Amino acid sequence: MKAVYITRREHFNAAHKLWRPDWSEEKNKEVFGKCSNKNWHGHNYNVFVTVKGVPTDETGFVIDLKDLSQIMKDFIVEPLDHKNLNLDVPFMEGLLASTEILAIKMWEQIEAPIAEAGGELVKIRLEETENNYVEYFGGKDPF
Repeated sequence: MKAVYITRREHFNAAHKLWRPDWSEEKNKEVFGKCSNKNWHGHNYNVFVTVKGVPTDETGFVIDLKDLSQIMKDFIVEPLDHKNLNLDVPFMEGLLASTEILAIKMWEQIEAPIAEAGGELVKIRLEETENNYVEYFGGKDPF
């Protein structure tokens, strides 16, 4: 049987600012614009996690979507929802809180639990706004 890809969406809200302490305020504003606001700003994020696998004979599932949802809630939503990404999230400590880096760090949080549940993590799509999103494939070139 061939592999199937399955995707689950979850949602969270979080604040952040893009700021490099080694740069001047002017340089930060020049590079990051409004995103460097000293009072932070927030987003209503959507995160889509895609898992690959062969459906089991017993259930016909690649991974039970209840299990995938719980993994996403435990390792992404709960640690991030209504938090300041720069200040409140241990796995983002000391990192620039860009959407790109956040997607990479999310991957690191959920890859092992998804494997333990029987799936292979293939992609994280993190939507910051309706116009801006990141897709991360674990460092593998999907093309």
